[in-house]
Amino acid sequence: MRLRRSDALLIVVCLAQFMVILDVSIVNVALPSIRTALHFSENNLQWVVSAYTITFAGFLMLGGRAGDLLGRKRMFLIGVTLFSLASLLGALATSSALLVAARGLQGLGGAIVAPATLSIIKTTFPEGPERNRALGFWGAVAAAGGSAGALFGGVLTETLSWRWILLVNVPIGAVLIPLALRYITESRGHLTQRHF
Repeated sequence: MRLRRSDALLIVVCLAQFMVILDVSIVNVALPSIRTALHFSENNLQWVVSAYTITFAGFLMLGGRAGDLLGRKRMFLIGVTLFSLASLLGALATSSALLVAARGLQGLGGAIVAPATLSIIKTTFPEGPERNRALGFWGAVAAAGGSAGALFGGVLTETLSWRWILLVNVPIGAVLIPLALRYITESRGHLTQRHF
């Protein structure tokens, strides 16, 4: 059975959303290992989580507006690339400051990707049952990403090392980029005021 183009697109954007939401919680289990490896103080350790969530939440609306103005496919690709490179940087971090900076860059990448995924769904699927099904699937995958973070974080930290909680995003990003180039069609918002 051959996959429809719209179904392939839905898988691509949902996988990206899963990756972004997964990274909100995946580091929690690995915090003790990270603290030991990079010599975090008790007070600064929380920044491994907060750098991501604050940056993600702070730039979410700007990421959505950028997609409307500059193109949703373009911003999706930029966001996934930034997220993947920041994940690699974090996995290779040799200091606490570098890891916190990488987590902040991940949050920025996530803030670009998340609204792009939702906009791509809304502009690809016609209003009605087809869009409702796509949005339901997108929401379920996002919820699964939040729940799976603790499980995957524990398994990766226990079996490999804490660095793999970040490194796992690199091959996912490497798969998402060519699939996005193939299946996502560029679109922009029909706006009367074209500024941020």
